[in-house]
Amino acid sequence: MLEQSLKDQITSLFGSLKSNYTFQAEITPLHPNREELIGLLEDVASCSAKVICQVADGENLSFRILKDGLPVSILFRAVPTGHEFSTLLLAILNLDGTGKNLPDEHVGNRIRNLKGKIQIQSFISLSCTNCPDVVQALNVMSILNGDIAHEIIDGSINQQEVEALNIQAVPSVYANGELLHVGRVTLGELLVKLEEQFGTNFDSSTTEVKKYDVIVAGGGPSGISAAIYSARKGLRVAIVADNIGGQLTETVGIENMISVPQTTGSQLTANLKLHLNEYPVDLLINRKIEQVELVNGEKQISTSLGEILSAPALIIATGASWRRLNIPGESNYIGSGVAFCAHCDGPFYKNKRVAVVGGGNSGLEAAIDLSGIATEVTVLEYMTELKGDQILQDKIKSLSNVNVITGVETLKIDGDGAKVTALNYKHRDTGNKAQLDLDGIFVQIGLTANSSVFSPLVEVNKAGEIIIDANCRTNIAGVYAAGDVSVVPFKQIIIAMGEGTKAALSAFEDRMKDKLN
Repeated sequence: MLEQSLKDQITSLFGSLKSNYTFQAEITPLHPNREELIGLLEDVASCSAKVICQVADGENLSFRILKDGLPVSILFRAVPTGHEFSTLLLAILNLDGTGKNLPDEHVGNRIRNLKGKIQIQSFISLSCTNCPDVVQALNVMSILNGDIAHEIIDGSINQQEVEALNIQAVPSVYANGELLHVGRVTLGELLVKLEEQFGTNFDSSTTEVKKYDVIVAGGGPSGISAAIYSARKGLRVAIVADNIGGQLTETVGIENMISVPQTTGSQLTANLKLHLNEYPVDLLINRKIEQVELVNGEKQISTSLGEILSAPALIIATGASWRRLNIPGESNYIGSGVAFCAHCDGPFYKNKRVAVVGGGNSGLEAAIDLSGIATEVTVLEYMTELKGDQILQDKIKSLSNVNVITGVETLKIDGDGAKVTALNYKHRDTGNKAQLDLDGIFVQIGLTANSSVFSPLVEVNKAGEIIIDANCRTNIAGVYAAGDVSVVPFKQIIIAMGEGTKAALSAFEDRMKDKLN
């Protein structure tokens, strides 16, 4: 099942395992995915003498992992191929105490201090690019806290449960039977939600201020460039971010990175991490910055995990996020018919009618992807013409099940309380209103700067972008901004990297000239 080259990589990956592991599978004899799962697990087990596979008849399809003969609290009700194959390998590595996705000590302590017995179920799709990060985060939590159990459920194999819960977007995470979260989320955000729901024994009263020379807010291309250039100057540097990669984690194909003809968001993110690991940068991920203050010239930030960090220089590289329509019904049906990722949630709309709001590149790419899944795709664009590249427009015209309506304004999303049923819009030239009966809406209307927490401190424009000069300096000495969060034109990966570099060099220059406050 697995190619020999991949087996060789797994053999190398598992070469330093300390414990013995068993894949213990229970599968009904007539299950259509029985042989696929057995073949996968046996192939992985064959890569290490420390891993074996056992198969028994069961009621459905599942397997758990045993460590040194004892079952761990992770149950797969899936055949973890595709995007989830890395989840299977990481589960073994994490159980063995390794893996670069393991959290830092502060986050680990908060996980261990969650209260109560928590049974988590994550419903996933193997085509979802966001699911692995969420599943892997939940696996880590169950490994670090023995009172947390995690069940990974492939919706395509367990359709009756998906339909009973009316799940229309992945990942959908349930905790003790109650919906906890739908969609992309970081370990830190999940941790905060679990603390709010179940309580914590963590004592935050002993928090001390951590001192650095430079704090970089954001883990995307601009933030990582800024951190590397700052670290190369011998400075003490910390990155504070939800994750490493930023928008790259939502990007599938990248074909405009000069000198790299083709790559993917996940590959580029991995390369950024690899480069960053060459330097002594503190990676404080799975956190949000909740407050920024000036304290005697120092830039002091407070994180969502209760930490306080301080430095004379702050580089803001928090990027941008998908914009929402902000119309009635949108927030009510996120995860139940309103989606933002065609790659992740498209499979739930097989043989259904969907709309894509937005006629730029992302909207047209989403419509093209959905055309092979849905029976009918309608693209709605606010302007009188589509904004996407001509090659994408030509492709759209060739698809018989894709309709395009331009010059319209979306007004309201209707639903029956459980799922989306219609989208209401009006023609901007005539004012005539219309209703589009459908099952799902994919919002692709661009990005908004992630600057809200910094706007009380630094100057921003009407769009929320941080105003900078040619050297990435803001109106506050010692505070810099780089990449998509700033006013720099053309939101591109390669530009963001250059801007992050520029910000770091400007901060170092100001440090040498004693101009940080």
